[in-house]
Amino acid sequence: MTALTHLMKRIYLIGIGGTGMGAFAGLLKKAGFEVQGSDTHLYPPMSTKLKEWGIEVKTPYAKENLQETPDLVIVGNVASKDNVEAVFACEHHLAFTSFPQALSQLFLNGRKSVVIAGTHGKTTTSALMAYTLDHAKRDPSFLIGGIPQNFGESFQLGQKSDGFFVVEGDEYDTAYFDKGPKFLHYQPRFLLCTSLEYDHADIYQNVEQIVDRFAELMALVPADGQIVLHAASPYLEKAREKSEHQAAVFTYGPNGNYAAQNSIENETGCHFDVVFQGESLGSVSLQLSGQHNIDNALGAYALLISMGLSHQEIADGFAAFKGVKRRMEEIGEEKGVLVVDDFAHHPSAVETTLMGAKKRYAGRKVWALFEPRSASSCRKIFQEAYGKSFHAADRVFLAPAGRELEKDIMLDVPQLARDIAGKGVPATAFDSLDTLLQTVVNEVPSQTVLLCMSNGSFGNIHTKLLEALKNK
Repeated sequence: MTALTHLMKRIYLIGIGGTGMGAFAGLLKKAGFEVQGSDTHLYPPMSTKLKEWGIEVKTPYAKENLQETPDLVIVGNVASKDNVEAVFACEHHLAFTSFPQALSQLFLNGRKSVVIAGTHGKTTTSALMAYTLDHAKRDPSFLIGGIPQNFGESFQLGQKSDGFFVVEGDEYDTAYFDKGPKFLHYQPRFLLCTSLEYDHADIYQNVEQIVDRFAELMALVPADGQIVLHAASPYLEKAREKSEHQAAVFTYGPNGNYAAQNSIENETGCHFDVVFQGESLGSVSLQLSGQHNIDNALGAYALLISMGLSHQEIADGFAAFKGVKRRMEEIGEEKGVLVVDDFAHHPSAVETTLMGAKKRYAGRKVWALFEPRSASSCRKIFQEAYGKSFHAADRVFLAPAGRELEKDIMLDVPQLARDIAGKGVPATAFDSLDTLLQTVVNEVPSQTVLLCMSNGSFGNIHTKLLEALKNK
């Protein structure tokens, strides 16, 4: 890897279409670098944003893409050591590094890094933190693996070279030449861990390996920094016990230092009182739904207090926060049928998202359309957990798995439909997205919410549903 300087001007990103890499490309462009990149497949919203930012994307991967020698090649973790462009960069001794190391050296040095980590809630909580800081005139920088509705961009570069920089801290590996998690590069001064469960079965053999990585992350926070942990996560507590951390730790949740009381969820969002060690600090409201977002907001509140914001500044920011694209995002409505997009794919996220939707859309049926697509969701390790995750839905439609794996480790989608149905929720597995879509359109009654859940593009099903409903 390469020592980086701001004298580098022409930067090329391999795997630019991912949410993190795409956002980083935009940040580099904003900072004045000349940016290009490559990928195999692009889909909205990142494909749309890269075009808006004027960043050229080359497809497919090819060594010819690097003929005009860049000053630096950033290799995304989607690229294997056999990637033709990665091979070309090595053979021709081009300067190269990973996305996390580039972010650290080019942007985090000197700034107060605010890292949001956890199995769930990273994107929404990072966006909420960044927006609340911005709303309170703290001029933060941020880089988020999603598009906050209030900003319309995944990144911002603040004017202060020593200001806050909010970054979503991913536990996934960094690059083919660096198998450690991304978040270990992010120099955390302030750290919020929202949750810790088993995930990323393609790189972690068990949850204990993830616990060890979170313990390393906590140890990076300096003594004058701050760590905030979700008290309801036993694995976060294990990581804390294993970690040789120096910073003070606060917890949040029912048994934490910070707690939410008098919670109300309705069509306007979530409302609750914040209590610190038995003392009420005041009430806050969110335009979001679900217990998971109450938890996310409470964790953000605890960290923002330690960063110097007042209750009123936090409450004002929370109330004005509109959420993140692909997180309970209302795409459109036709003939009384509302189409909603969500990124939920882990069993816990599916369950809490559906429970929140039932409260937000009280009085309407909620049909769950689910596509298992991530490396973990396509594996049978979550077969039993998924069977229990859809209880809040009124009906479930299961798409084919989004990737092919060996049969003995593959999620059995037809069996999953039977498991869900066995718990009283009608469920059907489909052989194709087209058949799923047509069945939904033919049978959906008015005043139904179609909640589409996938961490991929889901075959652009949201737009197709609205078009088919319009022509019905």
